[in-house]
Amino acid sequence: MNIKEAKEQIQNAIKAYFTKDEFGGYVIPIERQRPIFMMGPPGIGKTAIMEQVASELNVGLVSYSMTHHTRQSALGLPFIEKKNYGGKEYSVSEYTMSEIIASVYDMIEKTGHKEGILFLDEINCVSETLAPAMLQFLQYKIFGRHTVPEGWIVVTAGNPPEYNNSVREFDIVTWDRLKRVDIEPDYKVWKEYAYKKGVHAAITTYLDIKTNDFYKIETTVDGKTFVTARGWCDLSDMMKLYERHNIKIDEKLIGQYLQNKKVAKDFAIYYDLFNKYKSDYQVDKILDGKADAEIKNRAKAAKFDERLALLGLLIDGITEKLKACSNSEQVLSGLVAVLKNYRMEVAKPGSDPVAAMEKAIRGKEKELEKGKLASSMSVDAQYVCNEIIAVLEEQKAMLKAENPADGNAAFALVKADFDKRTKEFKKQTDTAGEQLSNVFVFCEEVFPDGQEMLILVTELTISYYGAHFISRYGCKEYFAHNKELLFYERQKEIITELENFEL
Repeated sequence: MNIKEAKEQIQNAIKAYFTKDEFGGYVIPIERQRPIFMMGPPGIGKTAIMEQVASELNVGLVSYSMTHHTRQSALGLPFIEKKNYGGKEYSVSEYTMSEIIASVYDMIEKTGHKEGILFLDEINCVSETLAPAMLQFLQYKIFGRHTVPEGWIVVTAGNPPEYNNSVREFDIVTWDRLKRVDIEPDYKVWKEYAYKKGVHAAITTYLDIKTNDFYKIETTVDGKTFVTARGWCDLSDMMKLYERHNIKIDEKLIGQYLQNKKVAKDFAIYYDLFNKYKSDYQVDKILDGKADAEIKNRAKAAKFDERLALLGLLIDGITEKLKACSNSEQVLSGLVAVLKNYRMEVAKPGSDPVAAMEKAIRGKEKELEKGKLASSMSVDAQYVCNEIIAVLEEQKAMLKAENPADGNAAFALVKADFDKRTKEFKKQTDTAGEQLSNVFVFCEEVFPDGQEMLILVTELTISYYGAHFISRYGCKEYFAHNKELLFYERQKEIITELENFEL
C-alpha cells in the first residue's frame, strides 16, 4: 500500500486500541494489542507518518531507533536486592527500569499525555543479545520487569533485508504477534504531502516530468545508488535556505542528497532551466493580472515540458498566498478562544488587564512547549501558536500604553484590535481570490485547447491549501472548469469535509 493508505490503517488501529468499555478499561487489553509493524524501504516517510498521526490524534509520541540500544539500555541494568524467603535472606537479581519505558513515563509526567505512541524504528536490526527479549516485548509490552504504561500503543518499523545488511529475519512466532503494514513508494500520494509541506516547486515539476526518479535504489559496479522521498524533502529545505542567502545551488549540493549521479545531474540541469523560466515569466505579474503580450506569446509557443514548469511556478506562487490565508485564519480562530477567556478574566473585580494578558501568553507558551515535547503539535500548528503569542504580546504592549480604566475598557481595546485584524484578513483573502482567478484567466487565454487546464484543476484539487481556500471563499473559474472536467463530484466531498472547520 502507499504511504497515505498506511497512515489511515495505523490511525484506525490506534483509535481501536484506545477504545474503552463502560468501566473505563481498554476493550482490547494491552497484551492483546498487536504492535503495528511498518515494513518499507528506507526514506519513504515512516517516521513522518508517526509524527502526523500523533499530531492529528493529539497524543504523545516517544521515538527510539533500536539500532542504538544494547540489551542493558533496553532492559535496564541488573542490581542485587536482598529478599527474605521462609525466614532466610537471599540475594536476588533485579533490573532498573528500561531507558525506553522510563522515557514514556517522563513524557507522561512532563506533558500530561496519558495516551500516546511508543515508536520503535529499525526493530528488525536489534543486536543479537537483545533479540531474545524482543519476542517478550512484542507480546506483553514488557522490557525486563517493566511494562509499557497502559494507554500507550506500540508501533514499530523496519526495512526489508534487501536494503539493510543488519536485518534479522523474524520467525513466524514473532510475525504472528505483529500487525504488519507493508508500504511502497508512490509519487502521486507523496505529492499531496509535498504541497502541504511546501516542497520546492523545481522538485515537484521535475518529478512530474520524470516520475521514475522519485524513488530508486540500484546496485552498480560502484556500489549502491539511491534516491528517496526523504532525500527530496531534505534537498528542498536546503535549496530554500541557499536561495534565501543567494548561495549557488549546483550539482555538488544536489548530489549530497540525491545519491544517484545521473538523477543529480539531470535535476541540476533542470533547476537552472527552472530558474530561467521563473525569471522570464515573472509569475508575480501573472498573479496580479498584469502579464504582458510577450509573456503570453511565449507561453503559447512553449513546448509541453516548459508549460509544465510554468504551471508549477504558478501553482507554487498561488499556493504560497493561499497558505498565508490559511495561517491567518488559524491565528484568528486561536485568538477567539484566548480572548473569550481573557474577557472572563478581566470581568473579575479588581482584575489587572495587563496581568490577565500575561497569563494568557504564558498559557499559550506552555501549550506550545508541551506540544513540541510530546510531538503532538505539527510544525504548522507550532507556527500558528507562535503567531498567536506574538499578537498577544502586541496587545499587552497596547494595554500598557493605553492604561484602560477597568476590565471592560481593556477588553474593548483588545476587541477593536481583533476587529482590525479581521478586516485585514478579509483584504488578504480578497486579494488571494483575485490572484487565483487571474491564474485561471491567464491559462484560459494561453492554453485554450490543451490539457494544461486539466492539470491546473487537478493540482488545486489535491493541494491542501488550494482545496481549503476554494471551499471557504469560492472561485467561480475553478468550479466552472472543475465541473467541465468531471471533477465536481469528487471535489464536493472534499469541500463538505473542509466546511466542518469553522472560524
